Amino acid sequence: MEKKRTDDSEPVPVPVVVVPVDRFGFLKQEHGNSPQRFIKTTRSSSNYEKEERRVTKWRKMIGAGGSDWKHYVRRKPHVVKRRIRKGIPDCLRGLVWQLISGSRDLLLMNPGVYEQLVVYETSASELDIIRDISRTFPSHVFFQKRHGPGQRSLYNVLKAYSVYDRDVGYVQGMGFIAGLLLLYMSEEDAFWLLVALLKGAVHSPMEGLYQAGLPLVQKYLLQFDQLVRELMPKLGEHFTQEMINPSMYASQWFITVFSYSFPFHSALRIWDVFLAEGINIVFKVGLALLKHCHDDLVKLPFEELMHALRNFPEDAMDPDTLLPLAYSIKVAKRLEEMKQDGEKAVAKPVQTVNPVQL
Repeated sequence: MEKKRTDDSEPVPVPVVVVPVDRFGFLKQEHGNSPQRFIKTTRSSSNYEKEERRVTKWRKMIGAGGSDWKHYVRRKPHVVKRRIRKGIPDCLRGLVWQLISGSRDLLLMNPGVYEQLVVYETSASELDIIRDISRTFPSHVFFQKRHGPGQRSLYNVLKAYSVYDRDVGYVQGMGFIAGLLLLYMSEEDAFWLLVALLKGAVHSPMEGLYQAGLPLVQKYLLQFDQLVRELMPKLGEHFTQEMINPSMYASQWFITVFSYSFPFHSALRIWDVFLAEGINIVFKVGLALLKHCHDDLVKLPFEELMHALRNFPEDAMDPDTLLPLAYSIKVAKRLEEMKQDGEKAVAKPVQTVNPVQL
């Protein structure tokens, strides 16, 4: 019998390692502070059927490609608000985000602009963007591969914005916002949604969150501190005693709108409402977190308190618990009063002191 030749034998197949991911694309085995650590993985058939009915309702509401959206919003704004607060179906989230943010209109009015910014322009922030790319959602399969499609898309969007608005340029927190958007839409769509947010296509402009000195962050943190003291005076007093201020735990809430180190499914629900209703939901969710944990927080000394404020328990961040509590907290009127008080203080003329007569 002829011996089998070894020199031209078939190569041994390389085993393919299948890495388990959750339904959002995050690696299942990585937890710690990763944003997917509290995602519920079990879905019964009854839940699936309920979700299908919800998707059908949403499809009828928005029409083909969003053609009926504006008409439906004008006719039934309260229905739209209620459904958004319950959560946008994940399969429609990207499209609906573009519709409620006004970014779809910006895209249609500016054909070819994104390509021009990416291909033909240069940015002073390019090295900073490259340095930070791998820090954005590192446990998500789309962004894991160095120089892979996810990292390239993220670089393109951030570079394009840094050219589009050179006064803002690029700040690290912008990566998490752009990254979140890229999980639900194309590069160009994500870019124009970023423009809609920072330039204020529908709500107040966010660009002050990223300008030099982060002026809008400072303003929001002062307002948040005041709301804590008014709505939870015992906790506010405890923060004073332990020398805790919102800049020590809440800055990222505003800079990334909870997309950084927050359970991903919760962040999505917050973003649904944020794009529809504006920045007030960030105040509401932050206050709801503190309110939910109030009785524990007021007992903690400084070091334990700081740890608790950066690592809220699972039940506190469950959107089905957190968001109803957030909706019950009324902040709009008080924030408007604080805004007006701030404007009056700025507008008030400074009295000049007469020089001392010698």
